Amino acid sequence: MSDSTQYFAPRPRVASKRAVVRARLPGVELDLVTDRGVFAYAQLDRGTDLLLRTAPPPAADTVALDLGAGYGAIAVVMALRAPAAHVWAVDVNLRALELCAANAAAAGASNVTASAPEDVPEDVRFGVIYSNPPVRIGKSALHALLSLWFARLTPDGHAYLVVQRNLGSDSLAGWLQEQGYGVDRLRSRLGYRVLDVCLAPGSLQ
Repeated sequence: MSDSTQYFAPRPRVASKRAVVRARLPGVELDLVTDRGVFAYAQLDRGTDLLLRTAPPPAADTVALDLGAGYGAIAVVMALRAPAAHVWAVDVNLRALELCAANAAAAGASNVTASAPEDVPEDVRFGVIYSNPPVRIGKSALHALLSLWFARLTPDGHAYLVVQRNLGSDSLAGWLQEQGYGVDRLRSRLGYRVLDVCLAPGSLQ
C-alpha cells in the first residue's frame, strides 16, 4: 500500500519519515511538518493551496471545522487569520492529528483543537467548514461523511470544499444540490474547483 492510499487509515502502516513544508500564503508564511502516511506528504497540496487563497477566513468568534485536517495546513492558516475563532481540526488518522496539534502549537495557533471525529462534542455547531475531502474513500462513504458534518452547520453557515474536476467535483456539486444545499463554484484552477456550499438555495456558476 502506497503513502497516498493510507492517509485515511487510523494508523498508517508506512514507516514515519517527517519532512517540512514552507507554506507561503496571503498574510501567512510558516513551516509545517508533514509525514508519510498523511495526506500530501512533503508538499502543500495544490487543492489545499487554492482553497486557502480563495475561501474567506472564519468570522470573529466563529466555530470552524477543518474536515479531514491532515497535518493541519487549513486549520492552522485559518486559525492564524482569525485568532478569535475556534477551529476544530478533525481527522481519523492519528498520525495526522499528532502533526496537526504540533504544527498549531509551533505556529502559536492556540485556537486549534485537533480531534478524532468521535471526540467532538455532539452539541458543537459550525459557522464554517473547510475541507479538501478524502474523495478516495469512495462516493458512498464521502457522501455519508459530508452529510454527517454538514448537518452540524449553523443555519447561516457555509462549507468550502476543494475537489479535482477529474475526481468528481461537478458530480459532487450536483449531489449536494439534490440534497437541498446551495452550491456556488467560487474558483477553478489547475483542474480544481472551490465550492461554496450553504443551506440556502443557490446555483452552480
